[in-house]
Amino acid sequence: MRLDKFLSQQLEISRNLVSRELRAGLVTIDGEIVKSGSTKITPEQEVAYDGNVLTQILGPRYFMLNKPVGYVCSTDDPINPTIVYFIEEPLAHKLHAAGRLDIDTTGLVLLTDNGQWSHRITTPKHHCEKTYLVTLEEPIADDVALKFEKGVQLNGEKDLTKPAKLEIITPTEVKLTISEGKYHQVKRMFAAVGNHVSALHRESIGEITLDESLGEGEYRPLTEEEINSIHIPQ
Repeated sequence: MRLDKFLSQQLEISRNLVSRELRAGLVTIDGEIVKSGSTKITPEQEVAYDGNVLTQILGPRYFMLNKPVGYVCSTDDPINPTIVYFIEEPLAHKLHAAGRLDIDTTGLVLLTDNGQWSHRITTPKHHCEKTYLVTLEEPIADDVALKFEKGVQLNGEKDLTKPAKLEIITPTEVKLTISEGKYHQVKRMFAAVGNHVSALHRESIGEITLDESLGEGEYRPLTEEEINSIHIPQ
């Protein structure tokens, strides 16, 4: 990578400002001052700005997080704490959630800086399934599984929801698998059949299941198998 491009990304400044900082002698590579932005850098080299070492990010990054209640799935929010609080990685603010959860919803969140990869998860036409553990205020009615399989009418929507799979665990606890991501969809689906969601937890996205060893607020990198389960066309 060219040095000026790397500095522009790391310092979040324009190439013109990068040139000014280079001319001022503020950038070193392996301890030597470098003033040419066209200099090629390798992952093994140590680049520093004004004495501070800049971390080189090698390729796209992918993580899973067990999101607790009370955090929003954004990198910056003026009111609420964000999930970035838990991510102890260089340039964590460059990561984004591939499929957001509401502030009061817990469970699996995938974070990446690969926009094409996350697009495969969030775009409805790719039918990426998400499974939720749902706690209900009222016992589930006998006919709800069939209604969800056929599709239900959400308030404010003209089309029925796509077929969804409902698995009853107890009268007030169910698993729901959907393949689309309308606004507050799970809560609105149960509202459409006269019930109310009191707790919601996402267990899986596609073939990626939340690691049971992760406590609330804990995260880990995805495995190669998990990353590759989200297919990106070549």
